[in-house]
Amino acid sequence: MVSDADLQSLDAKIVTLTAKVQSLQQSCRHMEAELKELSSALTTPEMQKEIQELKKECAGYTERLKNIKAATNHVTPEEKEQVYRERQKYCKEWRKRKRMATELCDAILEGYPKSKKQFFEEVGIETDEDYNVKLPDP
Repeated sequence: MVSDADLQSLDAKIVTLTAKVQSLQQSCRHMEAELKELSSALTTPEMQKEIQELKKECAGYTERLKNIKAATNHVTPEEKEQVYRERQKYCKEWRKRKRMATELCDAILEGYPKSKKQFFEEVGIETDEDYNVKLPDP
């Protein structure tokens, strides 16, 4: 035997599920209408033309990639190493000069009556931080 509470619970579930089915059916009909609308917007000849244009574009990119891969003007390992050494040298010099400038400014600011920011504005000093520039990692 099934109690009245169980029957009411099952009736409520049936109502909920029926509403859900109707909602999904309506959604499906809406999507089918959109699909028909979209498929009628582009005709088969237009689609074939679009496909041909995309194939032509793809062939152009493939040819470009082939040319890049076949290029003989690649950077040699020696040239690459030279560039990295120079970069390291310049970054080291940058750090050194920044440290010297900071120490000099700190020495001046010891006896300066105004703030560091005011000093930099009066003298016209622009810092890396003003331009969101960070020293690269070594």
